[in-house]
Amino acid sequence: MGFYQERMLPCLTDLAMRQGRLTPYRSRVVRAATGRVLEIGIGSGLNLPFYSKGIAQVLGLDPSRKLLEMTRDAATRTSVPLEVIEGSAEDIPIDNRSIDTVVTTWTLCSIREVRDALAEMRRVLKPGGQLLFVEHGRAPEPRVQWWQDHLTPIWKHLAGGCHFNRPISELIQNAGFRIERLRPKLVTFMYEGSARPH
Repeated sequence: MGFYQERMLPCLTDLAMRQGRLTPYRSRVVRAATGRVLEIGIGSGLNLPFYSKGIAQVLGLDPSRKLLEMTRDAATRTSVPLEVIEGSAEDIPIDNRSIDTVVTTWTLCSIREVRDALAEMRRVLKPGGQLLFVEHGRAPEPRVQWWQDHLTPIWKHLAGGCHFNRPISELIQNAGFRIERLRPKLVTFMYEGSARPH
């Protein structure tokens, strides 16, 4: 990895994800987490203030060492029982059926092998566990889809692999989850919801 990927991109990602308009999404999704939580793509720890006091543990997974350093720093300002793990969502180093809640916030867009990652999330969830997510994804309008499809090849090189055009709900369902709640935000193409393994 070069200087941009290792040092600049994590800082740019943190800056972009601090937008105030994202806070209501974070609040709703993260506050619904219970028990032992795995946060995929924990980034710089921006979700930490939103976890409820009853959380048993948060395991924060991210491939970026720099972002995990930022997460550790953020954790000093919260009481969240946190353990960080440097690693890939496609190969989660956690035992089968050991997690109560998996949380993803604006993460599925940038995972290279997203289907493998969702299969791993399903593997680590306990029976009856939940996947909580807020993601941006494929728009319903064909004209917007055209732009998403044409901009994604350029954008993903600049933004750490981020795809504008992933069909989030379809990917989750095809990975063996039953979507219980889905709130598509058609103006911003955000998909917020929860799902459980079949």
